[in-house]
Amino acid sequence: MQLPSGHERNADQIAYWNGPGGQRWSDRQAAQDILLAPVSQILIERIQAKPGDRILDIGCGCGGLAIALAKQVVPDGLVLGIDISAPMLARAQEAAPAGLPVQFELADATVYPFAPESFDLLVSRFGVMFFAEPVVSFANLRRALKPSGRMVFACWREPKQNPWMMAPLQAVYRHVPKMPEVAPEDPGPFAFALEERVRRILGEAGFADVTMEACPLSLDVAIGQGLDAAVQSALEIGPASRALQGQPDDLREAARQSVRETLAPHLRGASVMLPGSIWLVTARA
Repeated sequence: MQLPSGHERNADQIAYWNGPGGQRWSDRQAAQDILLAPVSQILIERIQAKPGDRILDIGCGCGGLAIALAKQVVPDGLVLGIDISAPMLARAQEAAPAGLPVQFELADATVYPFAPESFDLLVSRFGVMFFAEPVVSFANLRRALKPSGRMVFACWREPKQNPWMMAPLQAVYRHVPKMPEVAPEDPGPFAFALEERVRRILGEAGFADVTMEACPLSLDVAIGQGLDAAVQSALEIGPASRALQGQPDDLREAARQSVRETLAPHLRGASVMLPGSIWLVTARA
């Protein structure tokens, strides 16, 4: 498998997203797009893409947001999705309709030689929290933005604001040891949870007029397919899944039952609704 060249401190992330972790996300692309549709809708409404815009989607994953935006910039615009995960970009390329002005590039946004001042918009749905040197990464991205350009991205708020991820993990922790704690500034899903840190990073990278809006969510972790689907999702992807890696079958089965008991009270019809919360971050070049 081809791996992108990247910043030396991003090597662990490149390895992860091109290994089994990245493949799991790719395999669950359809389900994740349904689960995160509320976030995509918030982003699309705030981005306000228009025909002719040139947009860079950072950490585009399987391409859902990039493809949606490409439909809005026709006929003369362009969306470039960039990601370090070959499995996820392969899925993005398969999903992109023929003739749509969207391209995908396997590359590390920290070091990629973007043409200066070539994009009207920088956007991301959860693709910017994994940089080991975020100031360096965002400074490189800002150079790609036109002087009149904007940036809009979504990142997760702190874990306590996101029970949809953390409730299954706490259920799993009844049976297996806790994973090593992640430092607040280490790359990961909650690396941009602290408002002060995000503002500092973007300011040091040269961005101005930074705004951060807390957006509460209600996410259907079953994606309309019932309790069993919600349990299976928690065990296949996300922090609960990582905590169970390498554990014996008896512990995995006990953990499954605990996750089921945790999620069952939230079952409403075929949906399992749990709270979540993002920061919607905007800034200017």
